Amino acid sequence: MKIVVIGGTGLIGTKVVKRLTEQGHQTLAASPNTGVNAVTGQGLAEALAGAQVVVDLANSPSFEAAAALAFFESSARNLARAEREASVGHHVALSVVGTDRLQDSGYFPAKLVQEQAIKKAGIPYTIVRATQFFEFLGAIAAAGTEDTRVRLSNASFQPIAADDVAKAVADAAVGAPVNDTIEIAGPERLPLSEMVARYLKATNDSREVVSDPQARYFGARLDDRTLVPGDHAHLGTIRLEDWLRQPRTR
Repeated sequence: MKIVVIGGTGLIGTKVVKRLTEQGHQTLAASPNTGVNAVTGQGLAEALAGAQVVVDLANSPSFEAAAALAFFESSARNLARAEREASVGHHVALSVVGTDRLQDSGYFPAKLVQEQAIKKAGIPYTIVRATQFFEFLGAIAAAGTEDTRVRLSNASFQPIAADDVAKAVADAAVGAPVNDTIEIAGPERLPLSEMVARYLKATNDSREVVSDPQARYFGARLDDRTLVPGDHAHLGTIRLEDWLRQPRTR
């Protein structure tokens, strides 16, 4: 089966391409680096020719509201057009758990527009909503840093390893379209401030984490439902302590 992975050279994309290729699928990593640009439409027709499945992992390079909206509107429109012309039978997209609850942050209204466009495109689809990745704990700490302290909300948080995300996306790509949204999350649920404190301690970072219920998360206010999935989420198997033991550049 030919599967085109838009954003196939990124963090999740490279892992998805590797998994699908090892399963014997003809997998194409499509990104501006390989001459395929979903925002401009460049190379899409050629890349999608003969494809049965498209996996959309492309992400806006900017979190600014207008830039993110323009990115996702253009990419969703161009992908839908190219997929119809190529008779693609399944569109798989990666989104974010809590997108509809994070509308105070400029990036997430754009993600919601992307989801709505996918649902209206008329192409069988599966939307995989994931919680935040372990790989971005450092960025969360950086965003909350004031001098030597990291001020973060104590709202519930259930991050997931990128490897578990890639497995879920790859499984969705080879499965039948569900024409619905599925949620995936990590196996542990802790306060955001506590999870980041564990990460900083394990990486020998001396910054102190201060728990503040009023602290914002990339501009959005949080409560205990904002960043965690519903009752029927698919849970990954990699815990924070396991992920921290894995060799990587953090």
